[in-house]
Amino acid sequence: MEKIIILDFGSQTTQLIGRRVRELNEYCEILPYNQFPDDTTDIKGVILSGSPFSVYDHAAFRLDLQNIAGRFPVLGICYGAQYIAHMRGGKVENADSREYGRANLTFIDKHDPLFEDISEGSQVWVSHGDSITVLPDEAIKAASTADVEFAAYRIGKQKIWGVQFHPEVFHTLDGSLLLENFLAICGCKRQWSPASFITTTVKALRQQLTNDKVVLGLSGGVDSSVAAVLLHKAIGKNLTCIFIDHGMLRKGEFEHVVNNYKHLGLNVVGIDAKDYFFEKLKGISEPETKRKTIGAGFIEVFDREAHKIKDVKWLAQGTIYPDVIESMSITGTTIKSHHNVGGLPEKMNLKLCEPLRLLFKDEVRRVGVELGMMHQLIARHPFPGPGLGIRIVGDITPEKVHILQQADDIFINGLHQWNLYDMVWQAGAILLPVRSVGVMGDERTYENTIALRAVTSTDAMTADWAQLPYDFLGKISNEIINKVRGVNRVVYDISSKPPATIEWE
Repeated sequence: MEKIIILDFGSQTTQLIGRRVRELNEYCEILPYNQFPDDTTDIKGVILSGSPFSVYDHAAFRLDLQNIAGRFPVLGICYGAQYIAHMRGGKVENADSREYGRANLTFIDKHDPLFEDISEGSQVWVSHGDSITVLPDEAIKAASTADVEFAAYRIGKQKIWGVQFHPEVFHTLDGSLLLENFLAICGCKRQWSPASFITTTVKALRQQLTNDKVVLGLSGGVDSSVAAVLLHKAIGKNLTCIFIDHGMLRKGEFEHVVNNYKHLGLNVVGIDAKDYFFEKLKGISEPETKRKTIGAGFIEVFDREAHKIKDVKWLAQGTIYPDVIESMSITGTTIKSHHNVGGLPEKMNLKLCEPLRLLFKDEVRRVGVELGMMHQLIARHPFPGPGLGIRIVGDITPEKVHILQQADDIFINGLHQWNLYDMVWQAGAILLPVRSVGVMGDERTYENTIALRAVTSTDAMTADWAQLPYDFLGKISNEIINKVRGVNRVVYDISSKPPATIEWE
């Protein structure tokens, strides 16, 4: 399969470059800067990402360009552009002030294929402390801004381009067009699509798994659901899905999800393990300890149930591409484990199958649509594995879960009824360890506080609080206080990420 290789120098937007290329229907892979593949058969072009470093920093990441330049078209972005210029005899200097924010292209070489159909004045986004002040001898200026003379350049003989702005971000208005032009320079056919992914993946799964039996841990979320349907398409009855109710799911979610999966023809084993988890969580209030306790409990229950199925050889997971990328540092060492059911492959002596490991979250949803899955399954908000356990601040009891389930149900149903659900990335209610005085009827109350949280985002790396209508918030607040016994106060969280996180624990 033809591909673009994106070499990561540590930029926060490297994943975004990959997503933009995929949106243009071209397959790409993100790799650490020092792990360029030995097999270059299908490589059509190379993109060098930005970096938090200056090219002069002692700790800066350096790449030998000899094996790349001249063999493939190259696009350097920000640090990538500066590094190419620096290594070829140009000059990179610290700018008088950090250049950050919107800028406009004031000069564009109309003959440069990278800028085809991009007009003078096109808005770009810049974010750099250094700037190229002298180009290498063989380089030609391709674009400028008011403050940056060499906003873009090319070394035409070797098909090398550098841009000192970020075409991958939303604020560069013609960024997708620039990337599209680069793909044209590379001679890409741009045949990557959900339909082609399904066809090739189903074929590969059949070859990989043959007649072996596979077990998959369902969470009810988008990733595991799409993975299950894809596997079912490939191996049918040889797939068994285990869905564990740890007691901290949303109201009615266990029955709802099991029914949805049966509707899809999946073989689903539903396990009621509420009492087991509540017993293990007694008296535990520290957030990370709660997470680890729930995770360890899940492994124990899943292992027990999976062993009831004869001759299972594979464990399937809904791991997606950002998990894979974040699991590998740019020096090639593992920095974060993303096994959805960490420890299970080793504990159960099973081989691992991850059919979605090359997809971004938005691509997973597109594959789900192509597979004919119900909108309510693939458009669901992300929901944490520990469930409401990390939306109850403090220790967990069945009584607290019951209160939170009711409040959360009112909030989520309200978002649907007001046609706000699809405008929000993630939403939920949080039960706070705060009691306050209130008045209900003629009686004084001293009851619990519910915080509502709703955010907008594209990838959960950053998030802004959702500016929901006041009328909606007022209605939901009244409904929770009137219908949920034990709650007399509702607040709305208006914190963004960063500095806050989406979840409270």
